[in-house]
Amino acid sequence: MPEEAVRTGEVLGIHVDGTRGLTAELIEALGRVCDQVEDQQTAVIVLRIRGTVEGARVPDIALVTKWEGVLRRLERLPAASVAAMWGPCAGVALDAALAADYRVAHPTVQLVPGMLSGGVWPGMALYRMSRLSQRAAVRRAVLFGEPIGADEALAAGLVDEVEQEPAVGVERLVERLPGVWGPDLAIRRDLLWGAGAEFEGALGGHLAACDRVLRRHTDPV
Repeated sequence: MPEEAVRTGEVLGIHVDGTRGLTAELIEALGRVCDQVEDQQTAVIVLRIRGTVEGARVPDIALVTKWEGVLRRLERLPAASVAAMWGPCAGVALDAALAADYRVAHPTVQLVPGMLSGGVWPGMALYRMSRLSQRAAVRRAVLFGEPIGADEALAAGLVDEVEQEPAVGVERLVERLPGVWGPDLAIRRDLLWGAGAEFEGALGGHLAACDRVLRRHTDPV
């Protein structure tokens, strides 16, 4: 069932269905995953990700803020996270994939920036993409909302592998990852990304931009 966490040994899995958009249920489900990792010392999180929302859906800025908070919590957990991705991934699917430590993509994958009111949604996916890569494909996605195909995403460093069977690639990784569990994992992530404080500074600007877009979308002309 989408967005339902299932514990199996040292692996905790969650499905993120981008077609359902941002919901309180998704935020709560990912929050429960984080709780279980911290309480039970789960070693690996597997995110199974796919889907885009059909048509524009106007999110609530309070939900956006909570969603970004739980994604940041995912990024700081003492467990490694791996995303298996299929087909077009937009909205919450793209957000969750980019927050994972490692991404295995099916050849059909497209990373699709969110669009609203004729423009690119200024969410933290743009921040994560630009931190991972400065390739031309990323710039086009950020500026114009152009989708990034699997091969382009691999070349740009946005995904780590392209596999016909992403789940098989993830299973291979899961066998290696339990040994990396621990609080020092968050420290290594910060060293990889640079100064951790930069995220908090960026978050305020992105949320303010999202709020402005929502006001333009909902305020009467």
